[in-house]
Amino acid sequence: MSDTVGALLTARTERGGHPLLICDDQTLSYADADRRSAEVACGLLALGAGKGTHVGVLHPNGPEFVVTMLAAARIGAAVVPYSTFATAAELRTQLRDSDVSIMVSTPTYRGNDYRARLADTAGLPCLRHVLFDPPAGTVDAQLCAVEADVDGTDVLAIIYTSGSTGPPKGAIHTHAGLLGHQRNLNHIRGLGPSDVLFCNSPFFWVGGFAFGLLATIVAGSTLVCSNATDAGATLDLLEAVRPTVTNGFVAGIAHLTRHPSFARRRFTARRGNLYPIMAPEARPADPELRHNMLGMTEAGSVLLIDGDDGDQPEHRRGSFGRPAPNFETKVSDTGELCIRGPCVMQGYYGRVREDCFDVDGWFHTGDLVRVDEDGYFYYLTRAGAMIKTAGANVTPAEVVKAIAAQGFTAHVTGLPDDERGQIVAAVIVSDEPVDTDALVRALRADLSVYKVPRRFAVCRPEHIPMLSSGKVDMPSLAGLFDD
Repeated sequence: MSDTVGALLTARTERGGHPLLICDDQTLSYADADRRSAEVACGLLALGAGKGTHVGVLHPNGPEFVVTMLAAARIGAAVVPYSTFATAAELRTQLRDSDVSIMVSTPTYRGNDYRARLADTAGLPCLRHVLFDPPAGTVDAQLCAVEADVDGTDVLAIIYTSGSTGPPKGAIHTHAGLLGHQRNLNHIRGLGPSDVLFCNSPFFWVGGFAFGLLATIVAGSTLVCSNATDAGATLDLLEAVRPTVTNGFVAGIAHLTRHPSFARRRFTARRGNLYPIMAPEARPADPELRHNMLGMTEAGSVLLIDGDDGDQPEHRRGSFGRPAPNFETKVSDTGELCIRGPCVMQGYYGRVREDCFDVDGWFHTGDLVRVDEDGYFYYLTRAGAMIKTAGANVTPAEVVKAIAAQGFTAHVTGLPDDERGQIVAAVIVSDEPVDTDALVRALRADLSVYKVPRRFAVCRPEHIPMLSSGKVDMPSLAGLFDD
């Protein structure tokens, strides 16, 4: 089996004109991807790139990202995806941290001017080229010789974490590690050559890069994505291409369900987690009785998963499945999930191994979990997010769920307290006033008294502190409670 992207792409040339990617009005076939990436690969070689060169890619989901990624991977360069959300300061920090020498970027996207953001290269000694058009060269025998020198142990990508729990870090993944992991995951979820996968995860994060894009190429299937700002256009696309599988962020498609035409739309997917755009008979009556998934950048995408996509028994409510193949797992005395194995990252770029793994090679994920007697895992919270009040542990997710049952969206955190150590506090997201006394009375019917929030803040959605990754800035929530 192909253990490098170049060898995999060669093996997929039999797909010819079969679509690899459909993104709005653009279609990239497997033959097109092979030809165009070969030309860009030769352009990169002409610029002095080769095995081990770090090539940055700053593009939204679409053919340009795919072609540039494939081109860099074919010659053994390390692909470093950049977030289209990144500010100028964040781009500089990551460029300096990742030692990128060639940056290939879209000039603009959704009002963001990347020419301006990348104009100042002072203090970035490794950066030699910033390109807003992909380099193109004449394909010759040199490319074949360079490709032949790439093997599965070479670095394929340095993928940065989203930075929700600390500064983003670059996880190093090899060709064989990422491709082998996606091959295993495809087997579990049944993704094959005849499938059409709709994925709304950005390619610059591991979910879109690996569980979406690489998984599609491994399977020889078709990947569908959309950058349209008009929900109607995205719905038209989904009806036209008829996805069979959906995966990604449910929050990222919520706007589709609010479109006036949504009720009359007909979708065909029967598998995946984007229930709002699947056929009615595929939508679960109780989503918590379906296995969830847990993924992370350091694990090369999804870590906990289960191939059974049917309703589970009540005692398995909230299950995240079991570990994917080739992962060893253990739960520490503190309840933290630890992993190791050939699909785990090689480490964080620029960090020594001791900063990434313990002496026995375990990566400590920072996720607190429990495991039942059948080996199914249940996610609790992030280490450090657990609220310890008067000696009792409170999982924020449990409180968020109870508040949601009362019709409110909330973010829950712990606030320092001289008497209890911490108290439970909730930020209610609302444009209207909230009767928090009535909410407390309702919550006491579902939660133990120590789990009921003692402090509330009501905040408009636009005032919730956010990171550039689109995630809530949890450490900044405490500031909303300042008197």
